[in-house]
Order: sequence, then structure tokens, then C-alpha cells
Amino acid sequence: QVQLVESGGGLVQAGGSLRLSCVARGNIGSINTMRWYRQAPGKERELVATISGDGVTNYADSTKGRFTISRDNAKRTAALQVNSLRPEDTAVYYCNADIRSPFSNTSGNYWGKGTLVTVSS
Repeated sequence: QVQLVESGGGLVQAGGSLRLSCVARGNIGSINTMRWYRQAPGKERELVATISGDGVTNYADSTKGRFTISRDNAKRTAALQVNSLRPEDTAVYYCNADIRSPFSNTSGNYWGKGTLVTVSS
């Protein structure tokens, strides 16, 4: 069993910052690409940022320059530093990862349950 568990969400005023964390638990061989998505009320889930196994990052245009994704392979964690928050950043933020089994050559794509970020104006 593999689980992704997010934390760090909360209520923050516009212009503020949060640091979201994601930890992978369970039977894990290796973790390839890790991603953060978000889903605002009434909207589709959108990709916010990605980080490859060797640390290459990509960002959505709406978050570029304000959000920073990072990872710690030894701790099996990913983080999303979110700065200069805007009310339109209000959403549930989800961690997603491609994880290889330690028992075979198979990989699976896994989701966490999300952490809520609310930005007040």
C-alpha cells in the first residue's frame, strides 16, 4: 500500500505565504515525478507544479514566480512553497506522484487526499 499525505494548508490573508508538504508512505521502490495540483470550488483540477526525480521543475503560468516546488528523496517528501497568495489561489491542493514498486518493475500513479488553502482578501 502506498499513501501520499499532504499537510500545511490553512487560512491566510492575501499576500501571505504557506508551505505545503507531502510525504509518501508504504511500500515504495522509488519515486519518479512528483506534482502538485489544485482544485478550486466549481473548477476542474489543474496542474500547479512538477518536479522530476532529478529535480527538474515546471510551473503553471499562473503560479510561476510565486510558487516553488522542491523534494527530499531521502525523506520521500515534496513541498510547495506558496508566496504572494491571492484569493484566486483558494483551492484544495493535491500531491500526486509516480511511484515504482519495490517488488516489481511496475509503477503506479498515486494521489493524496488534499489540503485546503483559503486566501482571504
